[in-house]
Amino acid sequence: MNLTPEEKKVGQGNYHEALGAMDKSDYTDARGVSRRDFLKGVVAAGAVSGAGLGAMYFGYGKVTDPVRVGVIGTGDEGSVLIGALNPEYVQVVAIADIRPYNVHRAFHGDWASPASLTARPGLMAKYGWKTRQEAESHVKVYSQDYHDLLNDPQVEAVITALPLHLHAQVAVEAMLAGKHVLGEKLMAHNVAQCKVMGRVAEEKGLYLAIGHQRHYSVLYDNAVNLIRWGVLGQLHGIQAQWHRGNLPGGDSWAQPLPGGEIPINKSEKDIRDDIGKRLKDLRAQLAKERDPVRVELLEHQVAQWEAWDSDRNVNPKDFDYRDFTLSDGTQISAMAELCRWRLWTRTGGGLMAELGSHQLDAAGIFVSALRKDGKKAHPLTVHAVGGRYIFPADREAEDHVYCMYEFAGPEYEAEFPVGYKDPVNLLPDPEKGIPGYDQDPNKKVVVTYSSINGNGFGGYGEVVMGTKGTMVISREQEVMLYAGSDTSSSVAVSSDKGGPTMDTQASGAAAAVSQAASASGPVSRGYTEQIEHWAWCIRNKDPENRPRCHPEVALSDAVIALATNVALRQVGATTGGFIQFQDAWYDLHDDSTPDGSVVADEYSQLTKSTG
Repeated sequence: MNLTPEEKKVGQGNYHEALGAMDKSDYTDARGVSRRDFLKGVVAAGAVSGAGLGAMYFGYGKVTDPVRVGVIGTGDEGSVLIGALNPEYVQVVAIADIRPYNVHRAFHGDWASPASLTARPGLMAKYGWKTRQEAESHVKVYSQDYHDLLNDPQVEAVITALPLHLHAQVAVEAMLAGKHVLGEKLMAHNVAQCKVMGRVAEEKGLYLAIGHQRHYSVLYDNAVNLIRWGVLGQLHGIQAQWHRGNLPGGDSWAQPLPGGEIPINKSEKDIRDDIGKRLKDLRAQLAKERDPVRVELLEHQVAQWEAWDSDRNVNPKDFDYRDFTLSDGTQISAMAELCRWRLWTRTGGGLMAELGSHQLDAAGIFVSALRKDGKKAHPLTVHAVGGRYIFPADREAEDHVYCMYEFAGPEYEAEFPVGYKDPVNLLPDPEKGIPGYDQDPNKKVVVTYSSINGNGFGGYGEVVMGTKGTMVISREQEVMLYAGSDTSSSVAVSSDKGGPTMDTQASGAAAAVSQAASASGPVSRGYTEQIEHWAWCIRNKDPENRPRCHPEVALSDAVIALATNVALRQVGATTGGFIQFQDAWYDLHDDSTPDGSVVADEYSQLTKSTG
């Protein structure tokens, strides 16, 4: 992922060149749609923006009656989903959150920085409401009990973005109340809960979608089609990473606590209140400021920090958050469990649930690209190591995770352009092509993954390697393509009966439309499209219409992440961090699980009558 600006420019040009050549070829995608005809439709519709192609790429249309939704959990992720809403598809009629800070941001947006306001603009900006009073005439606020939202007859469907341990509970209760659900990833806290969620959705005939947004990314869809077309040749290796510079004292997962906290070996008189201190500073700046633009910004920030500071008046124990003690004796407050839920075993799932699940989902998408049955590929094994290498004993989650997965290699037909020919060993076989894992157990695709704190070198993304080329996907925003390992040469891509070829000695001119798309605005990461498609499915209910990340797909992603967590807990034991995956774990209707969770117990607990 560490490419020079010049190498990035070359790679992006190569990617657009390849897309242009594919779109002019006779290639048809997995739906049987000709890319040439698809391209004509895009041009005719004038829809060249990456943020406006969802319906055309993913096969859904407009809705005449927006789905009335309630949003349960309007914190960081919930507010991102609010920012991604298209009012032509969904109308928010209710929200539920126990924290005043989250309710404030849901309406007003997040004014902490320009980037945060872009990601979280708030309901008022999204729907054009001028005042909070006007907004609340359209949107009910439930701050004490989300069950009141579930019982609201105006709510047809819910979007949930809650701490991981609540995913299954709220989703199942919503479906039992007759509501469709779009939930944040990971699907649930354990595999049994995932299976219960999928079964309840089936029993109730409701749409359950999980927010692995790469299934709705135009960039990833293009990458998959280039792999299918053969531009990379035979796929054999994927490298994925999510590296962050979080350090002790500066960790995005350990946000300041409302009311402050007492440092180790200090007394209450030494309490550290970062939120209160920042609020005091902002008020002082506002009192002195005369520039109208700065005054408006500071007014928004003061109001936001006042709401954040008022979270101190929430008693987390009223909502089943708990004081507890870490193994070394460190005391953790219920407020810390609420605000820093990703760090704890009871409420979160660590790096694999929060970050790794996204990128193993992407790896599975790439490996699945060449499967003939259209199903999601599952790993065969995982070797994992990890631990708390740099942070103090203030968390249960690992700060470093390193994993290696083996996937079954796909079979390649004789005409597939693998990019090599061995006449001595008859590879590819002129009749049988290249055997897959089922014919030769040596044929595998290995995925390596690292998620670390302490150093953000390389950022996050995936590198997909084939026998002909290399594709780099960076931050869900950029795709670079190279012939082999050559990152400095521009290519011309041509296609004949031997498949696509990247020629570094020629110059290409095939990329006009795809380059226009990238230049017309920011690339959509898929959040908007996943919500649009879910809403369209609700309005066009049919067994053929399903969200792309439906329960079976989401279960697969959860199994990988949660089984890897089991492997990490085994590090140092006789088995080490090794697990061999079982097909039954991925079967929604089989009770087998990798993490010891029991489907019958979870079903009984999750479906019992509640408040």
